[in-house]
Amino acid sequence: MSNINLEKLPKHIAIIMDGNGRWAKKRALNRIYGHENGIDSVREVVRTSREIGISYLTLYAFSEENWKRPKHEVDALMNLLKSFLKNELDEMLENGIRFQTIGRSGKLPEDVQRLLSDTSDKTSQNKDMVLNLALSYGGRQEILDAFQKIFMRVESRVLRPEEITEQTISDSLYTTGIPDPDLLIRTSGEYRISNFLLWQIAYTEIYITPTLWPDFRKEEYLAAIKEFQKRERRFGASEAE
Repeated sequence: MSNINLEKLPKHIAIIMDGNGRWAKKRALNRIYGHENGIDSVREVVRTSREIGISYLTLYAFSEENWKRPKHEVDALMNLLKSFLKNELDEMLENGIRFQTIGRSGKLPEDVQRLLSDTSDKTSQNKDMVLNLALSYGGRQEILDAFQKIFMRVESRVLRPEEITEQTISDSLYTTGIPDPDLLIRTSGEYRISNFLLWQIAYTEIYITPTLWPDFRKEEYLAAIKEFQKRERRFGASEAE
């Protein structure tokens, strides 16, 4: 499988799925067509992750900043999300994929919230892989929410300020219980983090590709993993001699 070392897989892969709009523009199509075709890439990446044994996959699906987009585009994205969840539920159940979300999901439309909750509940016993969608998500907002949780614990005297550690903060994030990403992939050639997993990616390997998200499929996904496997992760230590 493209010479992938199955003994050296990243445990957690996070992806900034960028380029749907540019993909559509290049074809003189409405942006919505780009989002629709991007769903096929999501499906292929999820299937490939499960096939090779990735434990956690986090996809940046809808940011806090995306609420600024035109209402018709936001509505279309919400409809695509609902269709994806309905269409993929059986496959998630058959393949042991547990679905969950991170972000301020309370801002999403009520029918979307119900479907997200229902999908999470139905897949909650699956053990083979976690598919994590970042929805109405922002890294700074996540850290702010975490600090507010910690402050409430301090204010109620459950926690003393001097007891606050990095682990305290990690446990207060949306991603509590999920290991930090080993590999972050960004499509479309942009060299930005875009407010994604700011705390969690302190030592994450980053892979940037010019490929627009609707064109990002299995072959390039495996190429990104293969590139990751060539790197030496030192976590601040000196290079081995």
